[in-house]
Amino acid sequence: MDKIKDKLKNSNYRITGQRSAILEVMMDNRGKHLSAEEVLAEARKTVPNIGIATVYRTLEKLASIEVLYKTRFDEGCYRYELSDEGIHQHHHIICLECGQITEMEDDFLNTLEQQLEDRGYQIIDHELKIYAYCPSCRKKV
Repeated sequence: MDKIKDKLKNSNYRITGQRSAILEVMMDNRGKHLSAEEVLAEARKTVPNIGIATVYRTLEKLASIEVLYKTRFDEGCYRYELSDEGIHQHHHIICLECGQITEMEDDFLNTLEQQLEDRGYQIIDHELKIYAYCPSCRKKV
């Protein structure tokens, strides 16, 4: 929480009641990938009059100062997750049946990144999405 407060302070980002509610939703859902609409639904439990535009603006600002990670999945919308580290290198497995998103913390692309860096590239970040059927959905078939 201290890292988040530092990032907010360093960016001169004022925390209003609505912004605080959005941040609390993200902190309560650590490790989950929430859409703006899901954040809105949760935030309205504590701030009923919060609007979707406020949620979008706040999520974008929090992503721009690296409090949140913003990832686009195949359903066409962005999903946000709380940033715990300065470097975002984990992979997602997305179930084609139920849409469940599972994170894999192991970094499988270290060798590829090293090869690219050896060729002169500067790697900033990467994102890997694996599409599969989760164990629960596989049992249904």
